[in-house]
Amino acid sequence: SADLAGSNLTIWKGSKNVTSHDASANYIHYGVREFGMSAIANGLALHGGFIPYDATFLVFSDYARNAVRMSALIPTRAIHVYTHDSIGLGEDGPTHQPVEHLASLRYIPNNDVWRPCDAVESAVSWKHAIERSSGPSCLVFSRQTLVHQPRNDEQVSAIARGGYVLSDPPSAKFDLILIATGSEVEVAMQAMRILADQSVAARVVSMPCTRVFDAQPIEYREGVLPSWCRRRVAVEAGITDFWCKYVGLDGAVVGLDRFGASAPAEQLYVHFGITAEAVVARARALA
Repeated sequence: SADLAGSNLTIWKGSKNVTSHDASANYIHYGVREFGMSAIANGLALHGGFIPYDATFLVFSDYARNAVRMSALIPTRAIHVYTHDSIGLGEDGPTHQPVEHLASLRYIPNNDVWRPCDAVESAVSWKHAIERSSGPSCLVFSRQTLVHQPRNDEQVSAIARGGYVLSDPPSAKFDLILIATGSEVEVAMQAMRILADQSVAARVVSMPCTRVFDAQPIEYREGVLPSWCRRRVAVEAGITDFWCKYVGLDGAVVGLDRFGASAPAEQLYVHFGITAEAVVARARALA
């Protein structure tokens, strides 16, 4: 990790610092060297024998970007872990709050970007990253604790497809789709419950990895995001333009098209309008 091992939570009980001169050492404290760290991960991956992972805050992926791009271009089997993924970072302010970074990383060809909403999606994304041999994976995690989302076995299996139906109305009939990732999945779920009380039936789609979802057969994608349902709202605490391809010209996106601010996370979400109430308002405004 680049000077943030304790915050990234990448140290585990089996970690041994390479400066200990122990032949079994397996963990490098890089200091503030995000580019060097990611470049070395590429070299380790090309050498083979084990799969390297590196870590920093998501906003500092800027410093590592060229090495991450090379991970995808070469390609290498490197895993880039990014934590503190949004305005949920809180009091450290806009310099440490990523806004455009998720979209920027997703636009790198051959780069899988996973933003899980809870421990289950985190486990699936980690498994997918370890098994992927054709390129790198970016695992993007929140700072704040996230609510566990209940699922059946079919839904757990579908996580690996990058996007899936997390919740449907009891009648299975809906005329609105809410799409979300990471910490905003719970926001979408809360909005769904509010809308249900207002007699509006909504489907919630969790999309932890857009690139993996886009690679699915058209029949699967149509089953998750049916083309007949044009009332769609995407919610993610970041740049909104990226989501236009999923919501279309008739949909809406609840996100952040400006830099953040310094305040407790819960206050920032209210201040910037990334709330269940805001999602409900945007959904009800759709024709």
